[in-house]
Amino acid sequence: MPHMAKKPKKDAGPNYKVIAENRRARHEYSIEDDIECGIVLMGSEVKSMRQGGTNIAESYASVDDGELWLINAHIAPYDQAKTWGHEERRKRKLLVSKKELARLWNATQRKGMTLVPLVIYFNHKGLVKMKIGIAKGKQTHDKRADEAKRDWNRQKARLLREKG
Repeated sequence: MPHMAKKPKKDAGPNYKVIAENRRARHEYSIEDDIECGIVLMGSEVKSMRQGGTNIAESYASVDDGELWLINAHIAPYDQAKTWGHEERRKRKLLVSKKELARLWNATQRKGMTLVPLVIYFNHKGLVKMKIGIAKGKQTHDKRADEAKRDWNRQKARLLREKG
């Protein structure tokens, strides 16, 4: 059976659109919690996102000097913005409440915890939002166990289909 993309939630609205997804994040990390945050962008970056060409696969988030930053996310240059274009992999500020920032900072201070960008999207109001996961890196044996579990669930579903 081909892999189906997740459908947006019912309340997502007509403007909801996924810009980029970090599909390897759930494979590489076990996500304990996630948080939605805003992102400070230039106009040319938003226009480029509307056309596609955004990649968050190699990016990560970190707390520096009491602020949350998205590091190494790639937003393709926007051709029409020749003079006032943007730097493709610049550090971008993420917007969260002080309470959330403290929670994220505390989470990263624990052993092996990191902030992983999961998905970047336009919300129902047409604003760019990002979902960040508080994650712990998986060991190779954890990945194998997950894979075995997934295979068994597939096999179980197949058996149930054949039976019924």
